[in-house]
Amino acid sequence: MKAWSMFVHSLRLVINNLDVALRVSLVLYSVQAISQIYTFSANSGEMVQGPDGIPYPDISAGEGFVMLLLGIAALLASLWIAVAWHRYVLLGEEPAGWLPNWPGAAIPGYLWRSVLLGLVVALAAVPVGAISAVILPPVLMLAVTVGVASFVFFRLSPILPAIALGNSLGFREAWEATRGEAGTIVGLAGLMILGSLALQIPTMLSGDPNSLLSLVYSIVVGWFATMIGISLLTTVYGHCVEGRGVD
Repeated sequence: MKAWSMFVHSLRLVINNLDVALRVSLVLYSVQAISQIYTFSANSGEMVQGPDGIPYPDISAGEGFVMLLLGIAALLASLWIAVAWHRYVLLGEEPAGWLPNWPGAAIPGYLWRSVLLGLVVALAAVPVGAISAVILPPVLMLAVTVGVASFVFFRLSPILPAIALGNSLGFREAWEATRGEAGTIVGLAGLMILGSLALQIPTMLSGDPNSLLSLVYSIVVGWFATMIGISLLTTVYGHCVEGRGVD
């Protein structure tokens, strides 16, 4: 099953190059971790009752501003990690120290293409979800909707590594590049969904998803999920666009 081979290949990219993966991402991912920790701390204080009668965390304007700045920094860091890891895997570009090379124009380009990709995925998934809600039980409706969204996302995902490499690849070209691998993409989307659910099991079993322990778990596991997810996009691009093997 090629989907499994692509998934395992993506996993090995991280494990077999763990030293580079850490140099590409550790400092930048710490920005995301700080953002999560600060948000957790701000939301763990006193609660106030809102106009609708629902209690909300009593977050000051200053705390809200810091959360916004950290959120922007975390987004920038995630884009930087993605571009750097694509470039390492596909071009062999290693960071000289504990920060990868600044990708310059690739950052806004990657962000803009990510937003467009999200809109296209939503345009495909929302009608499917609406129709499924009428004819299917809630669990099946959710499974079908997420499945369609994941399929469309992976079919068009080569546009993201292409931006990181400085190449021009449109949505139509990405769709055409993955046309022969539609069945594989279905399997890959399914594996991604199952993997995401598996990572959430410990948090669900902890009894308190908002606990400090759950936060620490989500930060640690989030790093692996981030790197494997970026590796999946890199693998799809490398195999479907550049014709690289996945064995």
